[in-house]
Amino acid sequence: MTTPATILAIDDEIQMLKLLQLTLEPAGYRLRTATTARDGIAMTGTERPDVILLDLGLPDMPGQIALEAIRIRSHAPIIILSVLSEESDIVGCLDRGADDYLVKPFRTGELLARIRTAIRRSASPGGKETMTIRDLFVDFTSRQVLKGGVAVHLTATEYSLLTILLKNAGRVLTHRYLLEHVWGPDFLEETQYTRVYVRQLRKKIEDDPASPRLILTESGIGYRVVDE
Repeated sequence: MTTPATILAIDDEIQMLKLLQLTLEPAGYRLRTATTARDGIAMTGTERPDVILLDLGLPDMPGQIALEAIRIRSHAPIIILSVLSEESDIVGCLDRGADDYLVKPFRTGELLARIRTAIRRSASPGGKETMTIRDLFVDFTSRQVLKGGVAVHLTATEYSLLTILLKNAGRVLTHRYLLEHVWGPDFLEETQYTRVYVRQLRKKIEDDPASPRLILTESGIGYRVVDE
């Protein structure tokens, strides 16, 4: 029998914890809960969760400090669940190590989809040699890119950008993250670079670049590759 994935929810709202219980346990997950940041941080070690759901409005510690403390102790995917919806809050959490961010109130179906994606990503071997999403095939060893079996020519920068997006499929990557990892730390303010190069990539790998289905825009934040 397959062991159910463990979800650790760190939230001081009892109603939210009840909602998560009603959502996650029927879906086959093992739910563990903490109502303070300190208890949640301790439980990342004792429970070894597969996914962590973290609220930012905890009573004993600022949310982003709790996030950083958890990330130091655990490699499990962290999904932020928060009423804070400002772009700066979302970007700040993603830059500090969160894997995803959902604004309360959220649809339970969307939460389940994000959890499934997070588990798939964490279970996938980091050293994949090839990857296929829809009709796009990438061989990371030979640097070959095929769309529908036809070779796609990418510049070195386009290929680097595509690679980092694909290897983080399902995760929101901020403009700052992409700039640092593709162009380097001297380009952190050049957000037009990501927009220009994503537009070029879409022209080469999307069926309809004006209505992309592979590389999605998270408005004001960055980009996400749809993980199927």
